[in-house]
Order: sequence, then structure tokens, then C-alpha cells
Amino acid sequence: MTAKSLEDLLQTVASPVELLRNSQIGPYAFPVVRSEFTNWRDEQRSWRETCALFDQSHHMTDLYVEGPDALQLFCDLGVNTFRNFRVNQAKQFVACNRDGYVIGDAILFYLDENRFNLVGRPPAANWVQYNLESRKYNAVAERDERSAVNQGRRKVFRYQVQGPRAVHVMEKVTQKAVPDIRFFHMDAFKIAGHDVRALRHGMVGQPGWELFGPWERGEEVKAAIVEAGVEFGMRQVGARTYPTSCLESGWIPSPLPAIYTGASMKGYRQWLTAQSYEATASLGGSFQSQDITSYYLSPDDLGYGPMVKFDHDFIGREALEGIVGKQRRKKVTLVWDGDDMARVFRTMSDKSGDIAKYIDLPLANYASLPYDQVLVNGQTVGLSTYTGYTYNERAMISLAVMDVGYSEPGTEVTVVWGEERRGTSKPTVERHKQVAIHATVAPCPISEVARVAYRPK
Repeated sequence: MTAKSLEDLLQTVASPVELLRNSQIGPYAFPVVRSEFTNWRDEQRSWRETCALFDQSHHMTDLYVEGPDALQLFCDLGVNTFRNFRVNQAKQFVACNRDGYVIGDAILFYLDENRFNLVGRPPAANWVQYNLESRKYNAVAERDERSAVNQGRRKVFRYQVQGPRAVHVMEKVTQKAVPDIRFFHMDAFKIAGHDVRALRHGMVGQPGWELFGPWERGEEVKAAIVEAGVEFGMRQVGARTYPTSCLESGWIPSPLPAIYTGASMKGYRQWLTAQSYEATASLGGSFQSQDITSYYLSPDDLGYGPMVKFDHDFIGREALEGIVGKQRRKKVTLVWDGDDMARVFRTMSDKSGDIAKYIDLPLANYASLPYDQVLVNGQTVGLSTYTGYTYNERAMISLAVMDVGYSEPGTEVTVVWGEERRGTSKPTVERHKQVAIHATVAPCPISEVARVAYRPK
């Protein structure tokens, strides 16, 4: 019998780990947008030195929720406070399971009275939609799938203008002084004669705006931004470069959704289809455990601890009351040793045996959910979750979750790169040998400007 749900699929394997480790899906897709407009090194430089234009119109799921109970729905699921949440604001929405582990996060836009838009990777949207449909809320949802799924046009375009010269670009393209919008607040502009809404943002720690509006106006708006950006050295950022921006801002985009265990989540697993993100995402890397909960991450692990507010009832509150503030692990940046990196690449010319797992540049992820083992004296002390090269730091770095005792900057650790037994069956994994790469703990975000200016005091 063909499996119809995630729960059906799980009944066919020994463990959720087996299902995900052997998924045939590779890394998360960033479709439609050109791979590179110039070259990824200069595209990375642009968000630090001049201005970058990101096209975010295709890779995220949009869930529109509208109705008198829409805000209550998000209150019941989100760890965040909603006490002062108002129209024309946005926040990073974080949802957990009953045990306090993260299911997913996304950006929640308060578009209008009783109307919201949740934007991000699918897990958070899936969880919100399930709860809306299975519980009695006076609200409705409309889903706009990412381009990799819907193969058609989206409801809105979404662009980001980021960098030290972003203000100049925006003033030129709007032909007026840019309003001083507070961080994560929204306003409206006219670009190329069209109404465009703007979220004040700072994804890589630089001044910037996320712009969105009706899909059919997107090309005209983008053309106007590109033209305005020429004199300021603005570069369009391609799909190859875009996902590396989070390495510098310190956001871990791909935690494993904590939904594969527990009787309380069974109904949700039955609701999720066998083709859903949660059923097809691939789990990769050197960290290996047959217990799927070993891959679950808490808000503290991901740096979201300060977002958790106990001023409302929400799923996971009771568990989080016992663990938030009693941090066992901390999010850090690991800076990989350059000589060890060179050694990995040298194996490509060694004809005597297996090569090391190829390190793609600038983003090294070869699975949807990357988890690599971090060791000190042979003992696992952390998980490296997202890896790539940043030209701005001239380094290969990864975002990691480390035991607090090994989280201080300057601590020396070892990352195990590559999978066990010459690699799993994922098509993105060639036969290879595991290698040890020395790394040094650094702050997260690694970018000083991102640490100082990314979020308001």
C-alpha cells in the first residue's frame, strides 16, 4: 500500500533516522534565481562593502491567515510575546512541541487588522495550518507554495536591499528621503510607480529593507532597483550565494523539526503527507544517532531563549519553564582550519584511495538537515549544523550548537567531516572517507556589525 502520510512512512522503517538519512532529496532548493549574476565572491562582498539585492520571491512558503482568531492562533503556538504586536510590525515566530523543542521558525508579518503572513521554510507554516484546521479557530488560511513546489507564479514578489549603501539606493529609487522605520516595522514606498511595502530589516547586520508587493509588478520594481543601484556598486545576489548570508548573521535555517516522536504529535504526522518537507527532507553529516530526539534543538540551543516569554499560554510552555535560562548548549561560530581545508581538497588528486567528502563552495551543505559531530578529546561536545565559506571573513565557517563548557571564543575543537561507512545512499554523497578538521570557536554572529547592530538593544 502506498504511504499517504508521514506517519505511514514511519511505519515502514526502523526509525525516523533511517527514513531521513536515506532520503533522496539533497540540500534545500533555491529555485528560479540565477546561480550567479557575477561571481559569488564579489556577491558576498557586496553586502559588507556596497549593496546587495536579494531575490527571495521563490524559496519560501507563504501562509496567509485571516480572521478574528488569527492572532490567538499564533499566540497559542508561538513562544514569543504578542502583547504589543501591532499592524505594520513583524517578528521572528518560533513554535515548539510540548517538550519544548523547536518545530520551526519563520517571519510573521502583521499585514492588517486580523490578517497575517507567515514566511519561511515549510515546517512552521505546516504546524500553524494543521492547528488552524484541527482546532476551532474563527480564521481561514491561504497557502502560497514556494516555486519548487507550485511550479507557477507567486502571490507576491519579495526582494531585499542590504548593505552600507542601501540607503542611497532606496532614496534614489523612491526619489525621496527614506523614512526612519524602526527595526522589524513596516512602511510603504512607491517604486516605478507601484505601491511597495517595506520591512526594516538587517539580515547581514547592515542597513536594509525587505520589499514586497503584487507579483505582476515584481519585474518592473526589480528593474528600477537594479538601475538605481548601478552608481552605488550594488550587485544582484544569485542562488549560489544567497544561502551563505546566514553564516555571517548567525541564523541556523535548518533545525530538524521536533515532530517525529510522541503520541501527542501522532495526529500531526498523520496530517502531513508522504510528500511533505518533513517526510522527504534529508538528514546528513557525521553525527549519527538512532534516537531522532538527539537531533532536536531547544530555543536556547538556537539562540532564541530571549524570545521566550511566559506572558501567555502556548504549546511547550510548561516544558520551557523548566529549561529556559538553564542553558546546556550555546550557539557559536566555528572557524575551520585552512590547512586542514587544503588537505581535504588535496585528496581529490590522490589516486590511492577514497577522497574526503567534497566541500562545495561557497555552501557546503549536501543534505536538507546538516548535522556534523564536534569533538574534544574524542568526546562529542557539539553539533555543527550549517557550513560554508565567507569571502568577507576569508574562512570556511559553520554554525554550531556547543556544550556551554566548550563555547568560549578561542576554544579548539575538531569537526568530523563526512558520513559513516563511506557515505549514505543520498545521491549528493559520493563514496568518501571521513576526515577530522580542526576548528576554533568564534562569536555568533561572526560579523562584528551583525553582533552589534543586527537586533535593537
